[in-house]
Amino acid sequence: MPTIKDVANLAGLSVATVSRAMNGTGYVSEKAREKIHQAINELNYSPNEVARSLYQKKSKLIGLLLPDISNPFFPLVAKGVEDFLQKKGYQVILGNIQEDNEKANEYLRAFEQNNVAGILSAVENKNRTQSNIPTVVLDRIDQDVEYGVYSDDLQGGELAAEAILKGDPKKVVVIAGPESVTRARDRLLSVEYTLKKAQVPYALVKSTSFLLEDATLTAKQVFLEHPTVDSVIAPSDTHAIAIMQEAYHHGVKIPEQLQVIGYDDIPISKLVVPRLTTIHQPAYQVGYKGAEMLFALINDQFIEQKKIILPVHLEERETVRNGGTPIE
Repeated sequence: MPTIKDVANLAGLSVATVSRAMNGTGYVSEKAREKIHQAINELNYSPNEVARSLYQKKSKLIGLLLPDISNPFFPLVAKGVEDFLQKKGYQVILGNIQEDNEKANEYLRAFEQNNVAGILSAVENKNRTQSNIPTVVLDRIDQDVEYGVYSDDLQGGELAAEAILKGDPKKVVVIAGPESVTRARDRLLSVEYTLKKAQVPYALVKSTSFLLEDATLTAKQVFLEHPTVDSVIAPSDTHAIAIMQEAYHHGVKIPEQLQVIGYDDIPISKLVVPRLTTIHQPAYQVGYKGAEMLFALINDQFIEQKKIILPVHLEERETVRNGGTPIE
């Protein structure tokens, strides 16, 4: 397999010059770029898109970093990203880190080596690139983020709690999302504030991730520690569906004996029986608008709003009691 040293030798240039050209980290003359371009093609050193970006001085590659593609929320985000960027002639390189910090760093290095024009990142702050590559953050937000698109978690937490309160809850369990995710913490704070304002007591059960395996274990923990629970506020639809499955195994009827509300409104939430009441997050729009913002950033266009907060809404279906359906 050819190396960067082979490219440098064939082009008659130093490894440092080739590296600068490929990473866009310094000045490289037009003549040198053409030599590198020819050497890359001859050696088949890297994808054609990288060679083409060297020749054109502008990459058409975008890196998309996602925490876990098995979470049904993120394919919707990715579709929004791809739909916008394809119209603009860009290709997307997907990095699925599977909640692994080291894998995130490896993908970021790969993005830089492939001379991406920009990065869309849906991972926490410690796993974002420190380079000068234009970056827009999706579905993750904190004070360090300059450009980002996310949905309104404070509104979402309040809507979820209010929906449960309408069902006359007697024993509420709130499942907290991972503490490492800022938006999950904001959502939890809003749920707790709304319940406390209504003077409704609740128990808290912590979940360490949004992975299906963890959601399943958390559901078992809820029924083990709180066997008389009659209302569950879940941090994701995956957690809510895991609760519904566990309720089925315990012979608990939904929503008569147990009301459940999810978060995200993933496609499967409409297909489970009973259909899941949930908070709709505009996942597709998060991806689409994030890509739109990154395109403007890459092309030095004016960006009126650097942080976009998208509204959420309640999807009323069949897992929450309306007006206090009697508990059997």
